[in-house]
Amino acid sequence: MPATRRTDVVLLAVAVVWGSSYLTAKAATDATSVLIVLFLRYALSAVACVAVVAAARRPRSLTRDEIRYGLLLGVTQAAVLVLETYGVAHTSAANAGLIISLTLVLTPLLDRAGRRGGPPARFFLAAGLCVGGVGLLVAGDGLRAPGAGDLLMLAAAVVRAAHVVLVGRVTEGRTLRPLHLTAVQSVVGTALFLLPAAGGLPDLARADAATWAQLVHLALFCSVFAFLAQTWAVQRTSATRASLLLGTEPVWAVLVGIGFGDERLTVLSLLGATLIVAGTYWGQAVERAHRTTPPEAPGTDDRRTARDAAPAT
Repeated sequence: MPATRRTDVVLLAVAVVWGSSYLTAKAATDATSVLIVLFLRYALSAVACVAVVAAARRPRSLTRDEIRYGLLLGVTQAAVLVLETYGVAHTSAANAGLIISLTLVLTPLLDRAGRRGGPPARFFLAAGLCVGGVGLLVAGDGLRAPGAGDLLMLAAAVVRAAHVVLVGRVTEGRTLRPLHLTAVQSVVGTALFLLPAAGGLPDLARADAATWAQLVHLALFCSVFAFLAQTWAVQRTSATRASLLLGTEPVWAVLVGIGFGDERLTVLSLLGATLIVAGTYWGQAVERAHRTTPPEAPGTDDRRTARDAAPAT
């Protein structure tokens, strides 16, 4: 298999895994509490990351920057996962995957906030298309107010976008090893959820094999594997190609939700889903073209950061 095709397959696998995470999280929270799911997702990820770091041929201790910024990003990442997990517990996996994709148009808006040369008018039209799509998506069989889960997923999209911008800002110009940074974030998340989840830990003795499989999938595949695979792949392809492939995540979320979760989309919801995906891709294309256009005046920000690729879950 050619190297380019292999890289595409890896990125597509990451998108599929992320797309499956919403139904997996929903099924896990149906079997146990949200706090237990969050704690074990982080704890299993931390064990895996620490083991990989320790097994490195030339292990090096964590740097001060990796600890400092790992602590900061660990807190913001935990905030994202709290909102996402509570959100998906109260809405469908398909809705969750589609609404969270708004991160891709919210990130450039937050990143350009307070700077000159904001996104062009077409970008805001694309964002409006996404918002209209969300309205149709949550309408279901008729117009109604968004449910609690839908609102939580909207909040998660905003916080995730802020987290992605923060990742770009703190990693710019610094040597931060991705695996080590992820290990610190996983340990931080484990510590944050240990006490809130402690009361429910004895209930895990009654958890069946399916629930444990879901927790392992969330921790090892949706977190550790997806992050490492994304990091490996984006170093071997263009940011544009990576964004397009990783941007298929909401499509997989819908397919997995319908195919394995007995969920369904009405005609109105399907139209909303189409508008969200179309608006997201359009917004990405407009922002990417705007960012790569040669600046007309000095001081225009054209830096390439982690924001070039779709954010990790």
